[in-house]
Amino acid sequence: MSGITRFIARGAVAAALIAPLAARAQGTRPEPPGLGPATASGEPRLMGGLTGIVGQPLGAFRSYVANGYGAGGHALARLGRSGAFALRLDGGFLNYGNETLRLPFNTVPGGGRVEVDLTTSNNVFWLGAGPQVMAPRGLVRPYVNGTAGFSYFSTTSSVRGRRRDSQAFAEQTNFDDTQFSWGAGGGVLVPLYRSTRALAFLDLGAQYHDNGRNARYLREGGIHDLPNGDVEFDVIRSRADLLTWHVGVSIGGR
Repeated sequence: MSGITRFIARGAVAAALIAPLAARAQGTRPEPPGLGPATASGEPRLMGGLTGIVGQPLGAFRSYVANGYGAGGHALARLGRSGAFALRLDGGFLNYGNETLRLPFNTVPGGGRVEVDLTTSNNVFWLGAGPQVMAPRGLVRPYVNGTAGFSYFSTTSSVRGRRRDSQAFAEQTNFDDTQFSWGAGGGVLVPLYRSTRALAFLDLGAQYHDNGRNARYLREGGIHDLPNGDVEFDVIRSRADLLTWHVGVSIGGR
């Protein structure tokens, strides 16, 4: 074995012995191979979550609609050494009105022997992206975020044979409108589980949604059926700001 070969071999052995000691001196452990990127404390950088939502209309919107219920989801990419700063993608939907009419299948002779349910739903969907800042460690981790994107107001009618049927056999969008929107919110993350590969939080928080100054939407009872078979809409144009409260889980993996 040549001198250079012996030198390289000895250097490799020394590096293998020193690496664990150096990692321990820095307060970290050497990462097992095959794992994704992590923060300085060993937590996954990529996270996502699902939440249940209660929506509270604000201002003029509150004059026309009641509280709504829905669900949301988000994805996070934690940046920097500590992972305190992140880029966030946030989306969700809220149902703020429903009405169901029991109607004959059609008006020809015999059509009244079969009845169907005509259900009309009023919903708002949103999608936005922006920054988030959070406490990178601790038993309770507060966070604040902001997003910019769009909101989509939609009123749809669907027909089912019975109320318990999960699938509609006919559906149509009666009215819709898209608005630029922005939001700001905050909350707390409470760690529930941590391992080398995964991390899970309980996620509690609230978010304000500014859905524009001239959103157009329908409320419950906003469609009128005319004798000639046509329909007439009572379109409302106003601000449509929302405050949403959420509870759910946020999970990271690598």
